[in-house]
Amino acid sequence: MAQALVFIDGDQGTTGLQIHERLRGRDDLRLLTLPESGRKDPARRAEAINSCDIAILCLPDGPARQAAASIVNPAVSVIDASSAHRTHPDWVYGFPEMEEEQAGRIARARRVSNPGCYPTGAVALLRPLVDAGLVPSDCPLAIHAVSGYSGGGRAAVQAYEGPDAGEAPDFQVYGLGLAHKHTPEIERHARLSQRPVFLPSYGAFRQGIVLTIALQARLLPAGVNGARLRDCLASRYAGSRSVRVADEAETAALERLDPQSENGTNNLRLAVHANEAAGQFLLSAVFDNLGKGASGAAVQNLDLMLAARA
Repeated sequence: MAQALVFIDGDQGTTGLQIHERLRGRDDLRLLTLPESGRKDPARRAEAINSCDIAILCLPDGPARQAAASIVNPAVSVIDASSAHRTHPDWVYGFPEMEEEQAGRIARARRVSNPGCYPTGAVALLRPLVDAGLVPSDCPLAIHAVSGYSGGGRAAVQAYEGPDAGEAPDFQVYGLGLAHKHTPEIERHARLSQRPVFLPSYGAFRQGIVLTIALQARLLPAGVNGARLRDCLASRYAGSRSVRVADEAETAALERLDPQSENGTNNLRLAVHANEAAGQFLLSAVFDNLGKGASGAAVQNLDLMLAARA
């Protein structure tokens, strides 16, 4: 089988470098890169993207749209790691486990939008529960998440690892205008009919995410309890290599959630915590924002698309 030619546009950024590392040593593909002098040359980039089999865009939103628009070769497939196309109807959402047919859609697609890091956890938790009618689509939801500072890109990494690192805060909450760009993505792909409140934060660690969503039993359909929520998630992700749902015993044994526990993997760990007497539940997701939240997901989607070409 001929090697697939893969072009990573933006290969010097955090996600691009991680993708390079994950693809290192593979003999089923060949990586196309541009020299530093050609990375900002629109003609060189357009030539590269139109000559590859699959392009992975690791760019800010504006340049990602420009790169996608420059494609004139109908044989080229694209995985966009930016947020530019995550709610676009012509792009397939690149979360293979989201529903039964999603992996097949990704494999056949020419345009795939990689999920955002925070939405990966939120959609993984909410979509099965909304589909099953256990969480109403109009349920008032508040989503809280803390990420390692690498989620802020190169500028944030420099702030925490550069010469002025001592001045970087140990913890910071942002998105206080409640207009974070990930919110429409969560709303759309979790199939919510009402916009959730989404409040992100960074900690003074490089990578990893803990995302939580609180639920009140009084706002859910009658009879919904922790076991039903947990069983719904476990059923949706049964057999998944990347997504695992903690069972009741594992959840009861958890005393804390470590955002760094899945670093270096493509794993997504979900749990349902319950205080049945108080009628309160907490959904949690733990994963690597540079793994399943970015480069790991891109490589997972790439493998699906390569398999379809074989």
